[in-house]
Amino acid sequence: MSGFNQPLGGNEMARFGGPATMMRLPAQVGAKGLDVAFIGIPMDHGTSNRSGTRLGPRQIRDESRMLRPYNMATGAAPFDHLQVADIGDVPINTFDLKKTVDIITDYYDGVLAEGAIPLTLGGDHTLTWPILRAMKKKHGPVALIHVDAHADINDTMFGEKVAHGCPFRRAWEDGCLINDKVFQIGLRGTGYSPEDFDWGRKNGWTVVQAEDCWHKSLKPLMDEVRAQIGDAPCYLSYDIDSLDPAFAPGTGTVEPGGLTIWQGLEIVRGAAGLNLVGGDLVEVSPPYDPSGNTALIGANLLYEMLCVLPGVPQGVRR
Repeated sequence: MSGFNQPLGGNEMARFGGPATMMRLPAQVGAKGLDVAFIGIPMDHGTSNRSGTRLGPRQIRDESRMLRPYNMATGAAPFDHLQVADIGDVPINTFDLKKTVDIITDYYDGVLAEGAIPLTLGGDHTLTWPILRAMKKKHGPVALIHVDAHADINDTMFGEKVAHGCPFRRAWEDGCLINDKVFQIGLRGTGYSPEDFDWGRKNGWTVVQAEDCWHKSLKPLMDEVRAQIGDAPCYLSYDIDSLDPAFAPGTGTVEPGGLTIWQGLEIVRGAAGLNLVGGDLVEVSPPYDPSGNTALIGANLLYEMLCVLPGVPQGVRR
């Protein structure tokens, strides 16, 4: 028998039963003894349009009950190689966003001190900035793969420095990023000026707009990403609104003309071989997709992140 935690199988307990954890994995308090920790951050007080992402972690966990341990496409079997558990939610302050970002950084300091790689269920995108602050303390500045409809590099929103449209400006100011190893993929829609996308380019970031992804495989792009990032510590932040709303309508700031689900899978699978030190899946807003499909896609993308972490051999590479 394996000494690693295993998801509760569908033949042991009906899919609609069992623990309400990510993939029905064992739950534990804290990250001690883990290689990977699934963590929820149920927050939406950084959103600027439709709220509801505070409910995202709970629905992602619920929809993850359909996931099985073996990746049929890549041959990855993460639960044969990593000790993984769901350690619950960060105890955010739902009335104070600025206090919440400090709570998140302190919490992730503790997770990283245990040597665990955090995979985060969001929650609005504000949360990535405080996580990156903790990453910098542990690893120094990191490479970044940021998949999103929006650049999230606003200096302020309504005069505030802390919001879901600002996390990567704040992370840049805090020296959390290796500028020539930052990739933003899937940006699109309308803006206030070219600076909405060009600010990152001026700082050495690679910005790949959605139109440059239409009607093509993103495997060649990910080959370039891996070559440029090399062995640097890398963080993967995936906003579900990077996908076209035809696939993922359950989010707060939808933009037409987005990525397809299969392109999203190519991006995450294309991160195999990188020195991934953490990842998040953010902006799932259950009230805007009663079917649960948006959360189901989010759960699958988090599983794919687990499958490409260091220490997980890849089998079939298509």
